[in-house]
Amino acid sequence: MLVNFSTKQKACEIGGVKFGGQPGEYPTVVCSSIFQKGDRVFEGKRKEGFDEKRAETLLRTQDKMWAETGVPGMADIVANTGKEFETYVDFVTSVSDMPFCIDAWQMKPKLAGAAYCAEKGLLDRMFYNSLTVWEEDLETEIREISQMGVKHVLLVAFDMADQLPQGRITGTQKLLDAIDRVGAEFESVFVDTSVMNGPATAFCGMANQLIKEKWGFPTSSAPSNGSYMWKQAREMWGFKGWAAADAALEGLAAFMYHDMIFSGPMAGATRIFPAVAMADAFTAAAAFAQHKTLPPSDSHPLNQLFPDFVGQLKGM
Repeated sequence: MLVNFSTKQKACEIGGVKFGGQPGEYPTVVCSSIFQKGDRVFEGKRKEGFDEKRAETLLRTQDKMWAETGVPGMADIVANTGKEFETYVDFVTSVSDMPFCIDAWQMKPKLAGAAYCAEKGLLDRMFYNSLTVWEEDLETEIREISQMGVKHVLLVAFDMADQLPQGRITGTQKLLDAIDRVGAEFESVFVDTSVMNGPATAFCGMANQLIKEKWGFPTSSAPSNGSYMWKQAREMWGFKGWAAADAALEGLAAFMYHDMIFSGPMAGATRIFPAVAMADAFTAAAAFAQHKTLPPSDSHPLNQLFPDFVGQLKGM
């Protein structure tokens, strides 16, 4: 059964997209990656550039799925250097108005990407992906992005000593303590609870419930990390069987206290958005059954895709 949280829930708004709140209130945001390692937009080696037509098709397809399903989309822009971020951010923002994040494994290119977005006046529609518990120079990173004026920050919470849901609470607290020590303030803070594999995404959902109850933060994870690591599924059932499992995992996560999901490569948008739309409609119907509330936005998947059913609910 869904929990209606007693703690006041914080809703983030990035580039006009709002997420967070009580279960069923807002649709789950799908943040899918582009320019990641192995992305087919790279025809040869990464340094040789990318296929702009293919990349534009990916972005426009995701925007189309957003319009058709009511599930908002964001772009997870992955880069290895500050120069790459400049190229990719310019391209994405020239094609689409969707919000985006800058995503790199190392601090230096992340900071360069954030600085470029600040220079270009894009901080309203960008979030920083991410502050992590394993960063050795975390306070320097926090200080630098705060001085740049970064508004929206994702915390990746994990505790190697406790990989059950409570460990994500410990990890979140460590990151919040570091932010407090620096004296930084951000307009939006939301938490990614670190997927280990497909079934363990349940731990993320349970951790998200704890985080929303304790702090009211919007919560997320990357279920795709679990499904893309499950190589045996493709070996046993081929792409269609694996894709079904992937879509099911994303939908389950959307139902289980995820305000955002990191869904893997943007090429999967036509599979993921309908799955999440159904999960969001399912969540909103469950919330109505418990609390007699409906999503406030006409574009929520329940309202947009099932208007006849919503009309019936309003009469109950």
